[in-house]
Amino acid sequence: MPQTSDSIEASRQENIARILDAAERLFRHYGYSKTNVADIARELDMSPANIYRFFSSKTEIHQALCARMLAASYEQALEISRLPLSAAERLRRYAHGQHRLTVETMLDEQKVHEMVVVAIEREWHVIEKHIDRIDGLIAGIIREGISAGEFANQDPETAARCFTASLLTLCHPQMVAQCLAKENRPTSDALIEFAIKALKY
Repeated sequence: MPQTSDSIEASRQENIARILDAAERLFRHYGYSKTNVADIARELDMSPANIYRFFSSKTEIHQALCARMLAASYEQALEISRLPLSAAERLRRYAHGQHRLTVETMLDEQKVHEMVVVAIEREWHVIEKHIDRIDGLIAGIIREGISAGEFANQDPETAARCFTASLLTLCHPQMVAQCLAKENRPTSDALIEFAIKALKY
């Protein structure tokens, strides 16, 4: 029985997921710089040529992994944005959630941190797209907060960009790594409350 286009695409997506899972395991264990396409192929008992059917390079695999990690971050933010809570509380939960995700996922595992740092340094479009999507979500929450009288009347898009930028030391992996143990930096609670308060005036 000939395969349908849907079954062919499902098989393709399954192979892509297997390659990304294997690459992530190896990147986590050995580090991004010490892993190559041949290692990933060996992990899957396939030839490097088979990997290249789906990805043109290790960089492209890394970009796809980065997009997958950022998608998880966005889904967490989206879920919080839909909660039946005040705008301020949703922003508070978003900020704490992103900080926790950064610390747990990107710093506790040094090899994962290396992957993220490489992606940031290369300024990949997937990161820029993620920032735009997050800013859009935050703008929606702020717009609702303005309508409810929680926040001062202001441009929601500009306010969202300012809000997320003010929390960079909580969500940017390199900044978090540098600031986490410093005693002369604000706590996450203090910084988040300061950013929310700024929206009210």
